[in-house]
Amino acid sequence: MYDYDLLVVGSANADLVIGVERRPGAGETVLGTDLAVHPGGKGANQAVAAARLGARTALLARVGDDAYGRLLLDSQRAAGVDTVGVLVGGAPTGVALITVDPSGDNSIVVSPGANGRLTPADVRAAASLFQASRVVSTQLEIPLGTVAEVVRDLADGSRFVLNPSPPQPLPADILAACDPLIVNEHEARVILGDAAVGDSPEDWARILLAKGPRSVVVTLGAEGALVASAEGVARVPSVAVDAVDTTGAGDAFTAALAWRLGAGATLAEAAAYAARVGAAAVTREGAQESFPTAAEVEAL
Repeated sequence: MYDYDLLVVGSANADLVIGVERRPGAGETVLGTDLAVHPGGKGANQAVAAARLGARTALLARVGDDAYGRLLLDSQRAAGVDTVGVLVGGAPTGVALITVDPSGDNSIVVSPGANGRLTPADVRAAASLFQASRVVSTQLEIPLGTVAEVVRDLADGSRFVLNPSPPQPLPADILAACDPLIVNEHEARVILGDAAVGDSPEDWARILLAKGPRSVVVTLGAEGALVASAEGVARVPSVAVDAVDTTGAGDAFTAALAWRLGAGATLAEAAAYAARVGAAAVTREGAQESFPTAAEVEAL
C-alpha cells in the first residue's frame, strides 16, 4: 500500500509579476503596475494541481528561510500537499521576475536560488518518501544531477514521469526511466537535437521513443495531445474552451496524467483526462489559483 499517489520532486518559485506598457531597453526605466506575488515553480505547481484533483501528494523541494519560502509552504499546505519533504534554508527562495506587456507577451528572469541547491544527497535522504510513492514526477528546474539521482532512487514498481522543462539534452539513463516523457514541440526539438525530426508530432514521438523512453506524450495545446508507446501512436483530443491564461496549464496536465497513470489508467486514458484538466486550467487567470478540482473537470 502506497502512502502517496504522487511524489513531485522539483522547483518552488515566487513569481513576481509587473505589467508594463512596454519592456525597457538598455539603460531605460519604465513604470509598471503594482507588484503581484504568486506561488509558482513547476514542481510546486504540479504538486498543487495533483492535490486539488484529490491525489495524495508529497513535494520534495527546497525553499529559503524567508517570506517567499513561507508563501510557498502555505500554498502547498492549503492545497493538501504533504510538505514533509520541503527543505528550508541554504539559499534564498527561487524567484521569477516577470514583466507582462499589454499584448500578454512576457519577459522572465529566473533566479533559481534554493532550487539550485536541491542536491542528490537531499534525494537520498528522502528514501522513505520514494518507497511510499506510487508515481514520481519531476522537471528540469532543479539540477540535472539531482534528477539522475531521482531515477536511481526509484522504488521497485514505482513509475517515473518527466517533463523536461526548461529543455536540455538528456542522458540515456534518465531517458530510459521515463514512462512517459512529456514534451511540447519546443522541448521535443531540443531533446532530439540534430536528429531529423520531421514535420508531425507523430514523427517526433517515434524518434523520441527510439531514444529510450518507455512511453512518450507530446502536448499540442488546444489540439490535445499525442501518446506513443510500444503499442503504437494515438491522438487524444482536448476540450474546446475559451482560454484566458495558459500559465501553468502544462504543469496541471503533467500532474493529472501522472496521477491517473498511478491509479491504473492506460496512457491514452490518462492523457485524455489530463487534457481536460489542462483545458479547465486555462479558463482562469494565474497558475496555481487556476488549477481545477476533480468536480470542476467533470463539469466540463
